Amino acid sequence: MSVRFVTGNEGKVKEAREYLEGIEPVEQVEYDYTEIQSDSLEEIAARGAREAYEGGDEGEPVLVGDAGLFVDALDGFPGPYSAYVEETVGVERLWRLVREEENRRARFRTVLAFADGEQTETFEGSVAGTIVAPRGEGGFGYDPIFEYNGQTLAEMSTEEKNAISHRGRALSTFAEWYADQH
Repeated sequence: MSVRFVTGNEGKVKEAREYLEGIEPVEQVEYDYTEIQSDSLEEIAARGAREAYEGGDEGEPVLVGDAGLFVDALDGFPGPYSAYVEETVGVERLWRLVREEENRRARFRTVLAFADGEQTETFEGSVAGTIVAPRGEGGFGYDPIFEYNGQTLAEMSTEEKNAISHRGRALSTFAEWYADQH
């Protein structure tokens, strides 16, 4: 048996394989589940995992993730709408929206949902930082405006960024739980 990670992103699958090494093989699966509109990453990921399980190969557990950038001064916006906001508004405009705020604290959050037909469990990982003027050439998405310990994620090497990864933290929690279950 294997865990089917529902994503089109090979980097996410590689990261999952590292955390589940020696516990369970991870297989990448692309499945176009319905992404519901909700303010809750947990709801979105859990619904996606249940749908992917029911629509996929019978008996094979699935893992679905959802993530977002939550800015305190904006009451958690863009949150679950982060990809859409990045695509339509852009990173620079989000910075301009936040730059005059006294509190520019933010956090990246990932919620992974696991479904195996009997249960659906969620696992969260987050990393706290501050929204700053864009800096750095690396990374993607909001990385140039998210600062952690004096560096934006776009200024970090891949190894530095992965060491504090919100997805990595969620995968670590999931891997511990999964190893206890099986």
